[in-house]
Amino acid sequence: MPTPPPLDLSDPAASMRALIKARASLDGSDTVTWFTGNVHAWPPERPGPPLLGIEGYNIARAVETEGGWDLLTREAVFYLDPFRREPIDEWANPFTGETVEVVHIFNDPVNQRFRLQGPHGPWRLPVTGMGDDLYFNVDVLLAYPSPLPRAEFPEHSGDDTYRAAELFQFFCKTSEIADEANVNASCNVSWTRLGPWLPWMRMSDRPGMLVYHCRGKKLEGGYGALPDWIRERIDRDAPTYREAPRELTEPNETSWTYFRKLLASRA
Repeated sequence: MPTPPPLDLSDPAASMRALIKARASLDGSDTVTWFTGNVHAWPPERPGPPLLGIEGYNIARAVETEGGWDLLTREAVFYLDPFRREPIDEWANPFTGETVEVVHIFNDPVNQRFRLQGPHGPWRLPVTGMGDDLYFNVDVLLAYPSPLPRAEFPEHSGDDTYRAAELFQFFCKTSEIADEANVNASCNVSWTRLGPWLPWMRMSDRPGMLVYHCRGKKLEGGYGALPDWIRERIDRDAPTYREAPRELTEPNETSWTYFRKLLASRA
């Protein structure tokens, strides 16, 4: 097998192309990244066992555009019993004693614009290499006006500012990224999230936060390789999530904006 040419990730265009190959596919086909893990409560008192399990996927399509790439995605994620690993639609809150409806995650769209020249200069992405292993990390620290202002949603929101950290790592092979004939590199992923109590937990006044810790991979078989129970639920309840978005639209959906729309639909 021919040796791939050296990979120069100091070049912004090469770096961005490498990330797209790891995260999605250069040819514009749909790719599915599946993940699973646990959600932990981090209250002032001593944390206990996992609060919830979590499992879901992101389905993505990359489109090359002038000056960079657009990543078009949507994601469906389900909360589980942390021990039986089965999806739950009601949850007995151990902090309040109240049984509440679980609101699973259906975010559409979750799009990103990657540009070679941005407000902070040329594109740069943290990357670490060791032998044939290549690790990209994307650290997103968020603070913006909450879609659920406390005055309007006192039971569901503890702050007028939404604060969270989304910490991603993408684990690839340098040889696959450097191979020009390979448009869709294999990729394992890690996702850690620090954020407030979820609105449907009805814990707005309680001190503490949530820690998500998940692992997963890009599935070689795409949507058809997802666990049967996920595909059955999507086919029944949200068939649009079988493919990635076709166009770049804004704004993005989040758990908080989705919850607000859900409340409005029931008013």
